[in-house]
Amino acid sequence: MRYHSIILTLGTLAMGTTAQVSSEGSAIFQLSNDTEFAFMLGATLSLSNNFGANTGEVLRAASQIIPGDFESWYREFIFLANQIHDKAEAINAKRFPISAREAYFRSATYYRAATTFLYANISDPRIYSVWNSALKDFDKAISLLPVPGERVNISAENFTVPAIFYSAQSSMNTPGNHRQNPFNSTKRPTVIVGNGYDGSQEELYHTFGRAILDRGWNFISYEGPGQPTVRRQQGLGFIPNWWEAVTPVVDYLTKRHDVDTDRIGLIGYSFGGTLAPLAASREHRLSAVMAIDGVTDLFGSIQSQFPSNINSVFESGNKTEFDTLLLSLVDNTAVPTQLRWAIAQSLWAFDTTSPYEWLTRLREFKVDQAVANDIHCPVLVNEGEDDSLAPGQAQEMVRLLGRKATYNLFKTDLGAGEHCQLGAESQVAQVAFDWLSDIWEGISVPHIITGGVY
Repeated sequence: MRYHSIILTLGTLAMGTTAQVSSEGSAIFQLSNDTEFAFMLGATLSLSNNFGANTGEVLRAASQIIPGDFESWYREFIFLANQIHDKAEAINAKRFPISAREAYFRSATYYRAATTFLYANISDPRIYSVWNSALKDFDKAISLLPVPGERVNISAENFTVPAIFYSAQSSMNTPGNHRQNPFNSTKRPTVIVGNGYDGSQEELYHTFGRAILDRGWNFISYEGPGQPTVRRQQGLGFIPNWWEAVTPVVDYLTKRHDVDTDRIGLIGYSFGGTLAPLAASREHRLSAVMAIDGVTDLFGSIQSQFPSNINSVFESGNKTEFDTLLLSLVDNTAVPTQLRWAIAQSLWAFDTTSPYEWLTRLREFKVDQAVANDIHCPVLVNEGEDDSLAPGQAQEMVRLLGRKATYNLFKTDLGAGEHCQLGAESQVAQVAFDWLSDIWEGISVPHIITGGVY
């Protein structure tokens, strides 16, 4: 989810400085004076809201990590992951399934976190081995849910979509579910959730999954090309025709006996706020889309903040000069962590060694008027008040969609102003899922949500 950093540090090139970007004015207390480390730590800490981490564990790691030192980051999180994994393994899961499940969820999170800054060297074997450890522990955790999560591999055009289906059966007896889920108790509404630039489908269980299941709905996460497991296991970078990843998931859901096919929603998280609308422009069986947050043109936002000399090199088509310039920054420890990570992560996710090719391909990911016209369902567009990723683009998406869109601005003074409302997931769930309930019940929805309460 954390592609915000691409934008935040490009200005340092124009100023000719290698200093860390200041965190002054940030809405959230910084856990490191390295702003990228601080954001990543905050992202990991936010999973504590739904059993994906523990605050004390993350805060202790934060206290030991050396700002800007990638190996220091890895060392602290692999230590934490291994220690919590060992605790999980020592628990008698048959007698104490909840204890074991929660420990495995946390160790999986910390294994994923440990890989965050490894991508400058794509031959590093830890990129794969540590991720495999994360998958194994996550699978152990979801096997201990009241109704175990079900991993499925869905055939798509020239690739496979890995997905995890979570049945709402365990939530159907929760008090109040008859009000939140007044639909057929056998075939239930289902929410598809996809992540963005670097986030995994596993973390989505903690971000959205529990809130979806608590409402008596099914939840399915998935990954497409460029996203963590597909990139590792199938060697595929991002594709702009994102419907090729989503349509097979919808096909799969239509074959299940427990899915109400008239009530299938799609969430796109972070860069998924571009990917989900792109998918919905071709996949018309969706009853609603939620762009959290709405981004129409990430390339345009990046380019607008490039210094003019960098833009000139890129637009001239001088691939060699542009690649040399950007690649020289990745291993330069005097360059801000945000920019080093952004370039390395982007090259990895697009499966290329060329920054010029990355940006040229990113240019194809755009929600324009033609795309908006081809979206036939209601769309919720979120924006964080303090998110500087793509200023004005959430509102632009609303303008393109017209009356099909509902817009909500999450406020900084309530701790929800960060990119994707990081750390305020309950506020997102309240707005998004109350809106979705009305869509599914045929109740008129507003064009603008005021006050952050739907």
